[in-house]
Amino acid sequence: MGLTETEKAAYAKDGFVAGVPAFSAEETAAIRAEIEALEAQHSAGASGRPLNHYFRVNGQLVIPLLAKLARTPAILEKVADVLGPNLLVWSVELFIKEPHTKSVVSWHQDITYWGMGETDEEVTAWVALSDVSVEAGCMRFIPGSHKNSIVDHADTFDEDNLLSRGQEIADVDETKSVHGPLKPGEMSFHHGRCFHASGPNQSNDRRIGLAIRYVTPEVRQADTGPDYAIPVRGVDMHQGWIPVAGASSLFHPDDLALYDQVLKHQSTTLAGNADGDVALYETAGGSA
Repeated sequence: MGLTETEKAAYAKDGFVAGVPAFSAEETAAIRAEIEALEAQHSAGASGRPLNHYFRVNGQLVIPLLAKLARTPAILEKVADVLGPNLLVWSVELFIKEPHTKSVVSWHQDITYWGMGETDEEVTAWVALSDVSVEAGCMRFIPGSHKNSIVDHADTFDEDNLLSRGQEIADVDETKSVHGPLKPGEMSFHHGRCFHASGPNQSNDRRIGLAIRYVTPEVRQADTGPDYAIPVRGVDMHQGWIPVAGASSLFHPDDLALYDQVLKHQSTTLAGNADGDVALYETAGGSA
């Protein structure tokens, strides 16, 4: 169930690997159907936030499906080949691009605003829940860019950019980029310092991607103190994270209260030094 030796070598060399199996076609169709049922029945969300807000920020805390998917054994076995046996889930997000829309993700490094420093003890598993072709706006990567330090990003707040601030790296040599198309049920892994981006969805179907951020117990958020995470594999001997269970039922009041607590803690880091309001991380008292 783990990565092949070729996949391990590609990740170590390039900072990403694509086309890794996660779910069967039937499983993927069922997951997509559950997500679209949530959209049809609960678009208003809860606590004054629309459903899409929870899809984009810490959905694992209030949506049982997202917490369950982060615990998928077939994914955990492969993540363990990158990070080792002890794993925590820091966040789960859905990136959805509607057909024939302009939504893009600019060139960036994930870890820039996470407050974790330049650790190698994290990885994003990005799972395709639809056909994520080049036409549909699949991710592109710059091979080997994970060997860089964190570089400067500029906040654009572009309305067509799916990133929280529209943050982007200037002067990326796109001639070196490699596409990472995925069939439904396949996933890619990428390092938090790997330069990556994605274009608009020019296909006739929705482009639905599930991003699961895994870290090891060794990772710290030194500036803000212990952060919150779901233990999903192995043990946490370091006890440097606040363990949470994940959603117990959809929008349970206790989970919503915890969600507000976690967002308040994280917003200082995730929206820190922004050039404008970062709406995804606004707390009850306003933007961080």
